[in-house]
Amino acid sequence: MTADRPPGKPAGLTGVPTGLTSLPTELTAAVDGLCRTPRLLVAMDFDGTMSPLVPLAGDARPLPATASAFAAIAKLPSTTTALISGRALASLRVVAAPPRESLLIGSHGAEVWLGPDAEPLTLSRAGAELLARTSTILQDIAGRHAGTLLEMKPAGVVLHTRLAEQPVAASAVAQAHQALDALPGVYVSEGKRVLEVSVLKADKGDGLRVLRGAAHPTAVLFAGDDVTDEHGFRALELDDVGVKVGAGETAARFRIGSPEAVTPLLELVLSRRTTYLNKSAQ
Repeated sequence: MTADRPPGKPAGLTGVPTGLTSLPTELTAAVDGLCRTPRLLVAMDFDGTMSPLVPLAGDARPLPATASAFAAIAKLPSTTTALISGRALASLRVVAAPPRESLLIGSHGAEVWLGPDAEPLTLSRAGAELLARTSTILQDIAGRHAGTLLEMKPAGVVLHTRLAEQPVAASAVAQAHQALDALPGVYVSEGKRVLEVSVLKADKGDGLRVLRGAAHPTAVLFAGDDVTDEHGFRALELDDVGVKVGAGETAARFRIGSPEAVTPLLELVLSRRTTYLNKSAQ
């Protein structure tokens, strides 16, 4: 059953202010309950969540304390960790250096890694031809807009505009929409100063459903910061906990202010989950 959560009005915004070492009181209570579930899945977005947003995608790295807590959670019994990102899996592995136990979802759900036997994403001939056509269109647009960059993915292309002046970025995005929105088989979506273009229809809600099928959790924690994470929040069920990082309308029940606040969130999960598992083993 999917929980009914009005967009833009996550709970937990009163009481304890969100900061580097504190969390909203309602979120703390929700995590307490979540960590008592028999099988827990902790699924995290990366950019803007575990890592602050940076001008160049290749420079992103998780905050050290956040990475440490996430790695410790990954080693707990009856607990699965996962990264679910818009990045291609190859890029995600480089910048995130995830624990070997963690499952990985890349390219907004188009790429899946559930263990050593996972096969790489392969496009059909038609899909590969469409991707090449799409790439050519975006290369032409990027070449005419200073400060815009392209990132190639196995099933898509990303137009990065974070380094461009705002009018230039807006022009590049508008031209990309004009060229690609009506192209059959091409899926276009906007994030924070990025335009995502894919020849496969997939989103983070699909990614979370894949993770559920693999890990069989009885409850899920999912945190993310961008509009693309909203598909994931809407896929959560009643006993799950969704956490929006930063500003913006959201279907998540809870909000924290920044990637720096993800550190105490994961440290709280680690503490409460460890306590529950130790008591259960007695």
